[in-house]
Amino acid sequence: MLVLDQTILQLFPPLRSAWSRVGQQARVPISGENAKAVLWGVLNPYTGHRLVQVSPSMGQSYFWALLKLLRNNYRDRPIALLLDKASSHRTPASRQLAEQLGIHLLWLPTQASELNVMDQLWRDFKREVSSNSQYPDITAHVDAGVSWVLQLSPKEILRKAGALASGFWLRKK
Repeated sequence: MLVLDQTILQLFPPLRSAWSRVGQQARVPISGENAKAVLWGVLNPYTGHRLVQVSPSMGQSYFWALLKLLRNNYRDRPIALLLDKASSHRTPASRQLAEQLGIHLLWLPTQASELNVMDQLWRDFKREVSSNSQYPDITAHVDAGVSWVLQLSPKEILRKAGALASGFWLRKK
């Protein structure tokens, strides 16, 4: 069982909160540019193994590339992929490719982001890495994101994703 989700990174930082002197406006320098990239993340909610792929958009061809990456990384193993109902995931061509690659697609209910451990992980990532930080360019932001996801220990990644919680819905009995 693997869980997929993607997040959009923008050069313009998400403004969350910042410290400043009482009575003074907090200053967050920004470039005014708004380049973007997409981080695709796949997590094994039992082992903490994860894969990250970067693309310029969430288009169908990038989803297909991710499916092929999964098959290459889990060569002879069965793959059940839990994912949301994004349009690029649901097309007949995407479903056909997944079937050809031996990847069984399992759909999360609509508007149920709390069930997706990758969504929880992206939320933590945005808070810790993206918010209130102006990177020099989108590549630096992407590099910081990929490093953050891959440098965490398996236990740390599972904790941040919520997979170690006693009420985790995919917890093995």
